Amino acid sequence: MTRSEFMDSLHRALAGSLTSSTVNENMRYYEEYFDTQIRSGQSEEEIIAGLGDPRLLAKTIIQASKYQAQNFSNQEYDEVYEDGSQDDSRNGRGDSPKIYRMPGWLLLIIVLVVAFVVISVLSSVVSMLLPIIIPVFCVVLIVRMLRKGS
Repeated sequence: MTRSEFMDSLHRALAGSLTSSTVNENMRYYEEYFDTQIRSGQSEEEIIAGLGDPRLLAKTIIQASKYQAQNFSNQEYDEVYEDGSQDDSRNGRGDSPKIYRMPGWLLLIIVLVVAFVVISVLSSVVSMLLPIIIPVFCVVLIVRMLRKGS
């Protein structure tokens, strides 16, 4: 197998399962890998033998991409929001939503602001009801004291 046959086979195996940008990124990586190894004195046959079957390599790359996609939100961003708009640039069909990622620090600020608003509203309600609650509490306390005394 030659370098071009290896790269064609790898490209075909990746193309059906990954986005075109991910396929192109991996193809560039292996082109550069071949160039680096050839400069260091290895032949194409030795490089291909070291890499193994391109279909198996593609399967490994696809699995790694799926794993990375599942764990991506835990690394840098906490929440992902979709606005439902259409983005023609990704797959040419225009049916995928545009995705916005919210950094963790921004999410923390929003949570703190919401907590502050909730506490403010609760304290306002309590301060409005306090003139009613205190006399009712005093009446209940007096009634209990009178019942104990009799």
